[in-house]
Amino acid sequence: MADIWMFGLAVVFSACVLYSLIKLVSRGVRFWRKMKMLSDIPCFPPHWLWGHILEYPGPNEAGLAWQREHTAKFPYVSLALIGPFIIQVLPSHPEMVKEILRTSEPKGQMVYHLIEPWVGDGLLLSKGSKWWRNRRLLTPAFHFEILKPYMNINNQASDILVGKFQQACTEGRSMELFTDISLLTLDVMLRCAFSYSTNCQTLGDQHPYVYAVRQMSSLATERFFQFWLHSDFLYFLTPKGRQFKKYCNHVHQISADIIKKRKAELLTSDEDKTTSSQKRYLDFLDILLTAHDASGEGLTDSEIRDEVDTFLFEGHDTTSSAICWTLCSLAEHPEHQRRIQEELDEVLKGRESEDILWEDLPKLTYLNLCIKESLRLHSPVPMVQRQTTQTLTLGKHTIPPDTLINVVIYNIHHNPLIWDNSMEYRPDRFTLENCEKRDPYAFVPFSAGPRNCIGQNFAMHEIKVVISRILYRFNLELDPNHKVEKVIELVMRSKNGIWVKAKPRSR
Repeated sequence: MADIWMFGLAVVFSACVLYSLIKLVSRGVRFWRKMKMLSDIPCFPPHWLWGHILEYPGPNEAGLAWQREHTAKFPYVSLALIGPFIIQVLPSHPEMVKEILRTSEPKGQMVYHLIEPWVGDGLLLSKGSKWWRNRRLLTPAFHFEILKPYMNINNQASDILVGKFQQACTEGRSMELFTDISLLTLDVMLRCAFSYSTNCQTLGDQHPYVYAVRQMSSLATERFFQFWLHSDFLYFLTPKGRQFKKYCNHVHQISADIIKKRKAELLTSDEDKTTSSQKRYLDFLDILLTAHDASGEGLTDSEIRDEVDTFLFEGHDTTSSAICWTLCSLAEHPEHQRRIQEELDEVLKGRESEDILWEDLPKLTYLNLCIKESLRLHSPVPMVQRQTTQTLTLGKHTIPPDTLINVVIYNIHHNPLIWDNSMEYRPDRFTLENCEKRDPYAFVPFSAGPRNCIGQNFAMHEIKVVISRILYRFNLELDPNHKVEKVIELVMRSKNGIWVKAKPRSR
């Protein structure tokens, strides 16, 4: 009996080994066929096992310097290999970038499947007919009439942040931007997404949602550079994989509880619903719960949760990164800070309230230039990835189906053929005259084309309000005792934070 058992195990083991070898050979054959088709795209000689991964210093300042050098060497398009079988095409010139971004090709699974357990199959990751349908259903959520009431939320959340700046100013200490501004953007997102008020700006990192989001972002970035853990089966057997799953479950539970509560509210009497609608603005969840396609079909509970989690993911860390790096740039360049303050003095002249109103936004023209230059210089979203479903032409190069294309936004924004002295902070790059001379695909902080960021106007409004409220009250300067160093995660962050000192303005 034991012999039969051992023989059975041997047969199973042999079958598994044979199957793995067949899969490995098959993958190797597909790899070499694709490499032959892409052989006219330039790249540095890859290592036979590691590809180019050993050349890359890491997701840090050294890595960004390497990316700028790489872009200068290959300013149009290049290849990058991760491990023995993963090929990526990297377009860095607007002529190439536009060919992929103006399509509706789906997001690349190599990057985005790493966060799929977090955001589900929402607008960020969905494809085909589901993506088209949901994009149409969600577009009304970002109509100007829906966005207007959010200005009050932006100002109310900014009141708390300005109070923190005032306290730091009174105590004569510096404060770290990412810590408090990410709490503000989370506060805004929770209130705009589903009218969910929390004390997250007071609790800080102790808030479980804030902690979970930060841990998931860090874990997903670390996993990206460990190609041997790209398999979900293997990753979720590891301690870090189990941690990631735990944090996912936490944020999903928050979303599910809020959705359940709101659906219960919609089942109340007509009188109660009328009263409720008079008491609050129309939020993102309202749009999701009432959206219906041409056939009268609405979103399922799981689809609603996926869209809510996607909305929170895309609008929380990305916006806080944009605000922090803009304030960092302005703290480094007081001459631009002063011009914004002069603009704000004119806009707010004669008012008792410091709130930024909807009609103020188009008047903040110089602030707009400074924000755009910060988005270019720092690229809060460093990269987006697409995966071709059909043959694509990039210039003279033919890209076969099922090819990963990494649109590295940071590289595009530092391409020396487009941006002279790309590390220099010059807001005048974005005057109307200069923009008209430049290909619109040279500046893509929110991506571009049909799969661009649906919430970019929402984000820009929030960024303008928060920065305006801070600079109207304070002059900022970087704390010389703290060095600012970038680290690339799902968004561009700072290794040890961005520390600034605030001093009261005299007007």
